[in-house]
Amino acid sequence: MNSLLSSQCSFRLRLQLYPSARIGRPRYVVTMAMNGDFGSVTTNKFPRRMIVEFVSHMSFIHLLNPAFAAPIPATEEPEVIRTLKLDSGVRIQEIIEGEGPEAQEGDVVEVNYVCRRSNGYFVHSTVDQFSGESSPVILPLNENQIIKGLKEVLVGMKVGGKRRALIPPSAGYVSESLKPIPDEFGPRRSLLTHAREPLIFEVQLLKVL
Repeated sequence: MNSLLSSQCSFRLRLQLYPSARIGRPRYVVTMAMNGDFGSVTTNKFPRRMIVEFVSHMSFIHLLNPAFAAPIPATEEPEVIRTLKLDSGVRIQEIIEGEGPEAQEGDVVEVNYVCRRSNGYFVHSTVDQFSGESSPVILPLNENQIIKGLKEVLVGMKVGGKRRALIPPSAGYVSESLKPIPDEFGPRRSLLTHAREPLIFEVQLLKVL
């Protein structure tokens, strides 16, 4: 449709609202150019509703044809280094490999994470979405204290690394005592509300303690 608009029709419309030199009711002028030919229409009345509709239509044309507006840059997804599917059903994407010490089962680690539902809706994060400030959590890599799926994601990661994982409910919050879980009532309730559905965790390993 963009090419059709740009190749077949060159259309410009200028709305000029100003009183005429005559005394009395103001007169308004609409100037149009179709394929380079200019013309104008003068009217005594220009209803407010018509002006609003005109502006709305022109905004829609801006969306259809990039010739009328600057292009919006696309948001790029980070490149995935490798993908892995575990026996537990956890699917892992390696985004940043990291260069520090590697986390092992039984270690205690410090991480930042973002948790979303499988449809992309936000659930909870240790990083404030507005200020960018983070409140990392300390997690023991032990299945009795942390959800199994996240332990499997973190084991083998190097400090500075980043992974994204889809964790099924069977490897997730099978118990409300398992970490990570926020202390605040609202975020805690939000997380546990979706505990019986697949969750996406994006995790960054900060330290091995």
